[in-house]
Amino acid sequence: MIFLLGGVLMLPCRLAAQETAPVLAKGSLVIVGGAMQDTAIFNRFMQLAGGWDAPIVVVPTAMADDLSPEMLQRVEQNFRERGVQQLTVLHTKDRQLADSEAFTAPIEQARGLWFTGGRQWRIADSYLHTRTQAAFEALLQRGGVIGGSSAGATIQGAYLARGDTKTNTIMMGDHEEGFAFLPNTAIDQHLLVRNRQFDLIEIISAHPELLGIGLDENTAIVVQGEEFEVIGQSFVAIYDHRLWTPQGREAAGYVLPQEAKFFFLRPGDRYNYVKREVVKWQGRGRAVFER
Repeated sequence: MIFLLGGVLMLPCRLAAQETAPVLAKGSLVIVGGAMQDTAIFNRFMQLAGGWDAPIVVVPTAMADDLSPEMLQRVEQNFRERGVQQLTVLHTKDRQLADSEAFTAPIEQARGLWFTGGRQWRIADSYLHTRTQAAFEALLQRGGVIGGSSAGATIQGAYLARGDTKTNTIMMGDHEEGFAFLPNTAIDQHLLVRNRQFDLIEIISAHPELLGIGLDENTAIVVQGEEFEVIGQSFVAIYDHRLWTPQGREAAGYVLPQEAKFFFLRPGDRYNYVKREVVKWQGRGRAVFER
């Protein structure tokens, strides 16, 4: 079964990957497209962290160039109101401090870490290639969970979409490197609400080895191992360059219109980002495809 949304095909793709991407070996990711009004998404993050009394670190660095004590206090209040009991708000613009043992100590004790929204390049400026980034990765290796919404979603990819310091409308800007928690990917957010569904095509055209993932607001992917599940209220778009060629369409067993560059997944669907194939796909309220 094939459905259209805004003229774009929604279909299960079973095209096998030509290359094997690294796999998220341990831990989990919760990558959110923005807004965060669906409480089930953050509840899932806390469940993966081990419950509401698990030690959580929140990194609000993306929010602004200058975060006042009052802003940091509001961030802490927001997460405590969500139910987090053991909370550390961690922020710096000083890369030397981000390279210190004292700064990373709370991360080394945490079971979960959350990146807030804002501008993703601010996170990269502060923590990329520092002891702090190594502490993020160690958290995953010991089975913890890293989550983030909006900018906190994009930073988890390998290519930093909308990483330009001038404006968030430039897809390929002066910052291009993310943390690559989800390897070989470029991640975009606020997809349909802000009419961004065509924007990742620019990045995937320039870097066809990447998998593009676009998330609408109040929608997330929960990544474990080489698969992710879509949760929330809207759609996730998948951009796979190998589907853009006649050979790719033939290998997938589908004939794609020339103008189709992405397809949609909905809540409950599962996708293998290494093999680049849909594991479970639903249509019109009933399962129509499941491997």
